[in-house]
Amino acid sequence: MKAAVKVGLIGDFDSSVPAHQAIPWALTSAGDECGVQVAVEWVPTDEIRGTGRLSRFDGIWCVPASPYRSMDGALLGIRYARESKVPFLGTCGGFQHAVIEYARNVLGWSDAEHAETSPEAHRAVISLLECSLVEAKDLVRLLPGSRIAQAYGATAITAEYRCRYGLNTEFRAALTEGPLRVTAEDRNGAVRAIELHGNAFFVATLFQPERAALRRETVPLAVAFVESCAAQRLGEGPAHS
Repeated sequence: MKAAVKVGLIGDFDSSVPAHQAIPWALTSAGDECGVQVAVEWVPTDEIRGTGRLSRFDGIWCVPASPYRSMDGALLGIRYARESKVPFLGTCGGFQHAVIEYARNVLGWSDAEHAETSPEAHRAVISLLECSLVEAKDLVRLLPGSRIAQAYGATAITAEYRCRYGLNTEFRAALTEGPLRVTAEDRNGAVRAIELHGNAFFVATLFQPERAALRRETVPLAVAFVESCAAQRLGEGPAHS
């Protein structure tokens, strides 16, 4: 019998969003690849008012399509994954909100904001990209030895995007001088993925690797995520808090 894991998808499901169509299939396919049965549950952001809503999951994926109905709910979910060391994957909006959560709760920047929802914010750690990446593809360089490079077995991939906001370069140095590390950049050196040192699996990408699942291709990063969830379930990773 296959090992079984439960993955919570933080986000407000919309059947018209390509990433929302892709992610459940990406996880099922990843489970098949590594011999794990994956149960997926959508967790609407406005239902996250405490950690009890998330405690039964072996992994958490914060999905694209923000603004979320509850930014506070999304941030609480990400904080739970980070502090409890539950395997975490964030893509697009998940990347953006992982940065905000870290800025607020690790660096103590209570005024850290997202320019899409707070355009006048003094400390918008997520800001409008100079060049929109809506329905775009581009080369991404992966840091050798990083989780994401290990997942792909490569140091460069072609990434797919649907986003207009990314890490504000003004705050890059301060955000990444500690355990939060930049692990992927585009050809111009802009941040495209981050990982949290000290957590078995905490990866966030501005691009949407799950889009490969729309072509029924296995998603290497999803496979690595599911493997980490399985290790968590079997007690080989950090225990639930």
